[in-house]
Amino acid sequence: MATYRNHRREGSAHRHAGEMQMDEQLTVDITAGPGGVMTDEVGVVTGDLTLRTEVDESGRVTLRVQYKDADEWYTVTGGRASVTDPADAKAVHDVAAGLLHRPEG
Repeated sequence: MATYRNHRREGSAHRHAGEMQMDEQLTVDITAGPGGVMTDEVGVVTGDLTLRTEVDESGRVTLRVQYKDADEWYTVTGGRASVTDPADAKAVHDVAAGLLHRPEG
């Protein structure tokens, strides 16, 4: 499971915080475990998903998921936090991916 930056994002800021740009996002493909991933908009989503971690310049982090290759993104229930340094969003992303990626159940 590799984490990568989404270079297709429009409107990325030019300021940097550590290795991560402000107002940037990280994405990784995951497979939801039993019970899926609870979202605010549609309830539980299951199967092959993409997890996106967004961080804005004030350090607000939001986790979102989508069905792999779909257009719609859903906010992970409880998937909001604040970090002192926006570069710390990578740690949040890695932990979330580790918790939500359960291909073996």
